[in-house]
Amino acid sequence: MNTGLRITTFAAALAATFGAAYGVGQGIDPVVADSPPKHGDEHTGPAPEQAEGSGHGGHDTPPAGGLQISEGGYTLDLDTPRVTAGKQADLRFTVRDAAGRAVTAYQREHDKELHLIVASRDLVTYRHLHPTRAADGTWSTPVDLPRAGGYRVFADFTPAGKDAENLTLGADLAASSPYQARPLPPASTMARVDGYEVKLSGAPQPGKASELKLKVSRDGKPVTDLQPYLGAYGHLVALRSGDLAYLHVHPNGEPGDGTTRPGPDISFTATAPSSGAYRLFLDFKHDGEVRTAAFTVRAGEAAAGSGTPEGHAEDGHGH
Repeated sequence: MNTGLRITTFAAALAATFGAAYGVGQGIDPVVADSPPKHGDEHTGPAPEQAEGSGHGGHDTPPAGGLQISEGGYTLDLDTPRVTAGKQADLRFTVRDAAGRAVTAYQREHDKELHLIVASRDLVTYRHLHPTRAADGTWSTPVDLPRAGGYRVFADFTPAGKDAENLTLGADLAASSPYQARPLPPASTMARVDGYEVKLSGAPQPGKASELKLKVSRDGKPVTDLQPYLGAYGHLVALRSGDLAYLHVHPNGEPGDGTTRPGPDISFTATAPSSGAYRLFLDFKHDGEVRTAAFTVRAGEAAAGSGTPEGHAEDGHGH
Protein backbone atom coordinates (compact mmCIF):
# COMPACT_ATOMS: atom_id res chain seq x y z
CA MET A 1 0.00 0.00 0.00
CA ASN A 2 1.80 3.11 -1.07
CA THR A 3 1.93 6.38 0.80
CA GLY A 4 -0.36 9.26 0.02
CA LEU A 5 -3.46 8.55 -1.80
CA ARG A 6 -4.03 5.23 -3.43
CA ILE A 7 -7.49 4.11 -3.97
CA THR A 8 -7.70 0.63 -5.32
CA THR A 9 -11.04 -1.01 -5.87
CA PHE A 10 -12.47 -3.37 -3.23
CA ALA A 11 -15.10 -5.59 -4.81
CA ALA A 12 -16.64 -3.39 -7.39
CA ALA A 13 -15.82 -0.28 -9.26
CA LEU A 14 -14.75 2.01 -6.46
CA ALA A 15 -11.96 3.85 -8.09
CA ALA A 16 -11.74 6.87 -5.87
CA THR A 17 -8.72 8.59 -4.56
CA PHE A 18 -8.09 9.46 -0.99
CA GLY A 19 -4.86 11.02 0.01
CA ALA A 20 -3.25 13.02 2.82
CA ALA A 21 -3.54 12.48 6.51
CA TYR A 22 -2.26 11.22 9.75
CA GLY A 23 -4.24 8.27 10.93
CA VAL A 24 -7.56 6.93 11.92
CA GLY A 25 -8.54 3.53 13.00
CA GLN A 26 -10.55 0.86 14.46
CA GLY A 27 -14.19 1.12 14.87
CA ILE A 28 -16.08 3.90 16.24
CA ASP A 29 -19.62 2.74 16.62
CA PRO A 30 -20.51 -0.50 14.98
CA VAL A 31 -19.72 -0.83 11.43
CA VAL A 32 -20.92 -4.10 12.52
CA ALA A 33 -22.87 -5.14 15.52
CA ASP A 34 -20.25 -7.40 17.04
CA SER A 35 -17.16 -5.82 18.56
CA PRO A 36 -13.85 -6.73 16.91
CA PRO A 37 -11.21 -8.36 19.10
CA LYS A 38 -8.73 -5.88 20.53
CA HIS A 39 -5.25 -6.12 19.18
CA GLY A 40 -1.87 -4.54 19.58
CA ASP A 41 0.21 -3.35 16.66
CA GLU A 42 3.14 -5.56 15.93
CA HIS A 43 4.21 -3.57 12.87
CA THR A 44 6.78 -1.02 13.91
CA GLY A 45 9.75 0.72 12.42
CA PRO A 46 10.19 3.44 9.80
CA ALA A 47 8.11 3.49 6.68
CA PRO A 48 9.74 1.78 3.68
CA GLU A 49 10.97 3.95 0.87
CA GLN A 50 8.23 4.66 -1.62
CA ALA A 51 8.71 3.13 -5.03
CA GLU A 52 8.66 5.64 -7.84
CA GLY A 53 5.38 5.61 -9.67
CA SER A 54 3.74 3.45 -7.04
CA GLY A 55 0.45 5.27 -7.27
CA HIS A 56 -0.30 5.84 -3.59
CA GLY A 57 1.31 9.23 -3.53
CA GLY A 58 -0.12 12.36 -5.04
CA HIS A 59 -3.71 12.88 -6.00
CA ASP A 60 -4.13 11.23 -9.40
CA THR A 61 -7.21 9.04 -9.57
CA PRO A 62 -6.12 5.46 -10.34
CA PRO A 63 -8.26 2.90 -12.14
CA ALA A 64 -10.75 1.03 -10.01
CA GLY A 65 -9.27 -2.04 -8.41
CA GLY A 66 -10.44 -5.24 -6.79
CA LEU A 67 -13.12 -5.86 -9.37
CA GLN A 68 -11.12 -8.48 -11.22
CA ILE A 69 -9.51 -11.73 -10.16
CA SER A 70 -6.87 -11.27 -12.89
CA GLU A 71 -5.13 -8.11 -14.06
CA GLY A 72 -1.79 -7.13 -15.55
CA GLY A 73 -0.74 -10.75 -16.01
CA TYR A 74 -1.37 -11.70 -12.38
CA THR A 75 -4.16 -13.82 -10.89
CA LEU A 76 -5.46 -14.23 -7.35
CA ASP A 77 -5.81 -17.98 -6.74
CA LEU A 78 -8.02 -18.33 -3.64
CA ASP A 79 -7.49 -21.80 -2.17
CA THR A 80 -10.17 -21.24 0.50
CA PRO A 81 -13.34 -20.03 -1.27
CA ARG A 82 -15.63 -21.07 1.60
CA VAL A 83 -15.47 -20.95 5.41
CA THR A 84 -17.94 -21.56 8.23
CA ALA A 85 -19.30 -18.44 9.94
CA GLY A 86 -18.35 -18.11 13.60
CA LYS A 87 -15.43 -20.54 13.35
CA GLN A 88 -11.79 -19.65 12.79
CA ALA A 89 -10.37 -20.94 9.53
CA ASP A 90 -7.04 -20.71 7.74
CA LEU A 91 -7.55 -18.51 4.67
CA ARG A 92 -5.03 -19.52 2.00
CA PHE A 93 -4.28 -18.04 -1.42
CA THR A 94 -1.55 -17.63 -4.02
CA VAL A 95 -0.76 -14.85 -6.49
CA ARG A 96 0.24 -16.34 -9.85
CA ASP A 97 1.94 -14.80 -12.84
CA ALA A 98 0.93 -15.15 -16.50
CA ALA A 99 2.67 -18.52 -16.69
CA GLY A 100 0.78 -19.85 -13.68
CA ARG A 101 3.81 -19.73 -11.37
CA ALA A 102 3.42 -18.63 -7.77
CA VAL A 103 4.83 -15.13 -7.19
CA THR A 104 7.49 -15.14 -4.45
CA ALA A 105 9.03 -11.66 -4.81
CA TYR A 106 7.20 -8.46 -3.85
CA GLN A 107 7.99 -4.85 -3.09
CA ARG A 108 7.44 -3.96 0.57
CA GLU A 109 4.94 -1.14 1.03
CA HIS A 110 4.09 0.19 4.45
CA ASP A 111 6.10 -2.54 6.15
CA LYS A 112 4.34 -5.38 4.29
CA GLU A 113 4.67 -7.24 0.99
CA LEU A 114 0.90 -7.67 0.71
CA HIS A 115 -2.17 -6.26 2.43
CA LEU A 116 -5.37 -8.29 2.56
CA ILE A 117 -8.85 -6.85 3.06
CA VAL A 118 -11.97 -8.93 3.69
CA ALA A 119 -15.37 -7.22 3.63
CA SER A 120 -18.94 -8.47 3.64
CA ARG A 121 -21.09 -7.44 0.70
CA ASP A 122 -23.42 -5.51 3.00
CA LEU A 123 -20.31 -3.56 4.19
CA VAL A 124 -21.02 -4.39 7.83
CA THR A 125 -18.07 -6.70 8.46
CA TYR A 126 -14.56 -5.48 7.64
CA ARG A 127 -11.10 -6.82 8.33
CA HIS A 128 -7.63 -5.63 7.41
CA LEU A 129 -5.31 -8.64 7.59
CA HIS A 130 -1.59 -9.18 7.10
CA PRO A 131 -1.01 -12.78 5.97
CA THR A 132 2.32 -14.58 5.99
CA ARG A 133 3.96 -16.03 2.87
CA ALA A 134 5.55 -19.47 2.69
CA ALA A 135 8.65 -20.09 0.58
CA ASP A 136 6.51 -21.62 -2.18
CA GLY A 137 4.49 -18.40 -2.52
CA THR A 138 1.39 -19.56 -0.61
CA TRP A 139 -0.11 -16.89 1.65
CA SER A 140 -2.13 -17.76 4.76
CA THR A 141 -3.86 -16.00 7.65
CA PRO A 142 -6.41 -16.97 10.31
CA VAL A 143 -9.86 -15.50 9.72
CA ASP A 144 -13.04 -15.67 11.79
CA LEU A 145 -16.09 -14.23 10.06
CA PRO A 146 -18.98 -13.63 12.46
CA ARG A 147 -21.90 -13.94 10.04
CA ALA A 148 -22.89 -16.02 7.06
CA GLY A 149 -23.07 -14.46 3.63
CA GLY A 150 -20.98 -13.24 0.73
CA TYR A 151 -17.59 -11.60 1.28
CA ARG A 152 -15.00 -10.08 -1.01
CA VAL A 153 -11.28 -10.70 -0.55
CA PHE A 154 -8.85 -8.02 -1.79
CA ALA A 155 -5.12 -8.58 -2.23
CA ASP A 156 -3.24 -5.27 -2.47
CA PHE A 157 0.40 -5.71 -3.59
CA THR A 158 3.18 -4.69 -5.95
CA PRO A 159 5.28 -7.45 -7.57
CA ALA A 160 9.05 -7.05 -7.50
CA GLY A 161 10.52 -5.44 -10.60
CA LYS A 162 11.61 -2.05 -11.82
CA ASP A 163 8.47 -1.31 -13.81
CA ALA A 164 6.00 -3.22 -11.63
CA GLU A 165 2.76 -1.46 -10.74
CA ASN A 166 0.55 -1.75 -7.69
CA LEU A 167 -2.41 -4.10 -8.15
CA THR A 168 -5.54 -4.95 -6.20
CA LEU A 169 -7.06 -8.29 -7.16
CA GLY A 170 -10.41 -9.43 -5.78
CA ALA A 171 -12.12 -12.77 -5.27
CA ASP A 172 -15.38 -13.92 -3.70
CA LEU A 173 -15.47 -15.73 -0.36
CA ALA A 174 -18.54 -17.42 1.14
CA ALA A 175 -19.27 -17.96 4.83
CA SER A 176 -21.93 -20.60 5.49
CA SER A 177 -24.75 -20.73 8.07
CA PRO A 178 -28.10 -18.87 8.20
CA TYR A 179 -27.70 -15.39 6.73
CA GLN A 180 -29.67 -12.17 6.58
CA ALA A 181 -28.22 -9.02 5.06
CA ARG A 182 -28.22 -5.89 7.21
CA PRO A 183 -29.05 -2.43 5.94
CA LEU A 184 -26.23 0.02 5.37
CA PRO A 185 -25.71 2.09 8.55
CA PRO A 186 -27.06 5.65 8.19
CA ALA A 187 -24.78 8.50 7.20
CA SER A 188 -23.06 10.05 10.20
CA THR A 189 -20.20 12.42 10.93
CA MET A 190 -19.36 10.93 14.33
CA ALA A 191 -17.98 7.52 15.30
CA ARG A 192 -16.95 6.07 18.65
CA VAL A 193 -14.71 3.17 19.61
CA ASP A 194 -13.20 2.12 22.94
CA GLY A 195 -13.72 5.55 24.47
CA TYR A 196 -12.38 7.41 21.42
CA GLU A 197 -14.49 9.76 19.36
CA VAL A 198 -13.74 10.58 15.72
CA LYS A 199 -15.48 13.45 13.98
CA LEU A 200 -15.63 13.60 10.18
CA SER A 201 -15.88 16.86 8.26
CA GLY A 202 -16.48 16.90 4.53
CA ALA A 203 -17.62 14.28 2.03
CA PRO A 204 -16.15 12.87 -1.20
CA GLN A 205 -17.42 14.41 -4.41
CA PRO A 206 -17.80 12.49 -7.69
CA GLY A 207 -15.09 13.36 -10.18
CA LYS A 208 -13.68 16.15 -8.03
CA ALA A 209 -11.03 16.18 -5.33
CA SER A 210 -12.33 17.20 -1.91
CA GLU A 211 -10.88 17.29 1.57
CA LEU A 212 -11.97 14.99 4.38
CA LYS A 213 -10.93 16.03 7.87
CA LEU A 214 -11.07 13.78 10.89
CA LYS A 215 -10.48 14.73 14.50
CA VAL A 216 -9.65 12.10 17.14
CA SER A 217 -10.47 12.79 20.77
CA ARG A 218 -10.81 10.85 24.00
CA ASP A 219 -12.69 11.87 27.15
CA GLY A 220 -13.53 15.15 25.44
CA LYS A 221 -9.87 16.05 24.83
CA PRO A 222 -8.04 16.05 21.45
CA VAL A 223 -5.56 13.21 20.96
CA THR A 224 -2.26 14.80 19.92
CA ASP A 225 0.07 11.80 20.15
CA LEU A 226 -1.14 9.27 17.60
CA GLN A 227 1.46 6.60 16.85
CA PRO A 228 2.69 5.48 13.41
CA TYR A 229 0.97 2.35 12.10
CA LEU A 230 2.43 0.56 9.09
CA GLY A 231 4.66 3.56 8.47
CA ALA A 232 1.94 6.22 8.60
CA TYR A 233 -0.28 7.99 11.12
CA GLY A 234 -3.45 6.94 9.39
CA HIS A 235 -4.95 4.68 6.74
CA LEU A 236 -8.27 4.96 4.97
CA VAL A 237 -10.18 2.34 3.01
CA ALA A 238 -13.39 3.20 1.20
CA LEU A 239 -15.92 0.78 -0.29
CA ARG A 240 -18.76 1.75 -2.56
CA SER A 241 -22.12 0.35 -1.57
CA GLY A 242 -23.51 -2.05 -4.13
CA ASP A 243 -20.39 -3.23 -5.96
CA LEU A 244 -17.79 -2.82 -3.20
CA ALA A 245 -15.41 -0.86 -5.38
CA TYR A 246 -12.26 -0.45 -3.28
CA LEU A 247 -10.15 2.58 -2.41
CA HIS A 248 -7.10 2.64 -0.15
CA VAL A 249 -5.77 5.96 1.03
CA HIS A 250 -2.63 6.89 2.90
CA PRO A 251 -1.35 10.22 4.23
CA ASN A 252 0.62 12.42 1.87
CA GLY A 253 3.31 12.92 4.51
CA GLU A 254 5.21 10.33 6.51
CA PRO A 255 6.00 10.41 10.23
CA GLY A 256 8.99 12.59 10.88
CA ASP A 257 9.20 14.17 7.45
CA GLY A 258 8.07 17.54 8.76
CA THR A 259 4.84 17.64 6.78
CA THR A 260 2.56 15.91 9.25
CA ARG A 261 1.95 15.84 12.97
CA PRO A 262 0.41 13.11 15.13
CA GLY A 263 -3.16 14.34 15.44
CA PRO A 264 -5.74 15.19 16.44
CA ASP A 265 -6.67 16.45 12.96
CA ILE A 266 -6.33 14.08 10.04
CA SER A 267 -6.73 15.27 6.47
CA PHE A 268 -7.36 13.19 3.35
CA THR A 269 -7.96 14.26 -0.22
CA ALA A 270 -10.53 12.10 -1.99
CA THR A 271 -12.10 11.82 -5.41
CA ALA A 272 -15.15 9.58 -5.66
CA PRO A 273 -15.64 7.80 -9.01
CA SER A 274 -19.40 8.27 -8.84
CA SER A 275 -22.22 9.56 -6.68
CA GLY A 276 -23.77 7.23 -4.13
CA ALA A 277 -23.16 5.74 -0.69
CA TYR A 278 -19.69 4.79 0.50
CA ARG A 279 -18.41 3.17 3.65
CA LEU A 280 -15.19 4.65 5.09
CA PHE A 281 -12.92 2.65 7.42
CA LEU A 282 -10.25 4.72 9.18
CA ASP A 283 -7.34 3.09 11.03
CA PHE A 284 -5.36 4.85 13.76
CA LYS A 285 -3.01 3.74 16.51
CA HIS A 286 -2.87 5.10 20.06
CA ASP A 287 -1.51 3.66 23.31
CA GLY A 288 -0.21 0.66 21.39
CA GLU A 289 -3.54 -0.43 19.89
CA VAL A 290 -4.96 -0.04 16.38
CA ARG A 291 -8.61 0.91 16.15
CA THR A 292 -10.96 1.30 13.21
CA ALA A 293 -13.56 4.01 12.87
CA ALA A 294 -16.34 3.54 10.34
CA PHE A 295 -18.58 6.08 8.62
CA THR A 296 -21.24 6.00 5.93
CA VAL A 297 -20.98 8.96 3.54
CA ARG A 298 -22.83 9.92 0.38
CA ALA A 299 -20.84 11.34 -2.50
CA GLY A 300 -22.57 14.03 -4.48
CA GLU A 301 -24.89 14.97 -1.61
CA ALA A 302 -24.64 17.56 1.12
CA ALA A 303 -22.56 16.43 4.10
CA ALA A 304 -24.56 14.57 6.72
CA GLY A 305 -25.39 16.21 9.99
CA SER A 306 -23.91 15.01 13.25
CA GLY A 307 -26.49 12.22 13.26
CA THR A 308 -26.31 9.23 15.50
CA PRO A 309 -22.71 8.18 16.13
CA GLU A 310 -21.77 4.92 14.48
CA GLY A 311 -20.06 2.10 16.25
CA HIS A 312 -16.73 0.42 15.72
CA ALA A 313 -16.28 -1.86 12.75
CA GLU A 314 -17.66 -5.27 13.49
CA ASP A 315 -14.37 -6.67 12.38
CA GLY A 316 -11.25 -4.60 12.26
CA HIS A 317 -7.68 -5.77 12.01
CA GLY A 318 -6.93 -9.41 12.47
CA HIS A 319 -3.25 -9.62 13.33
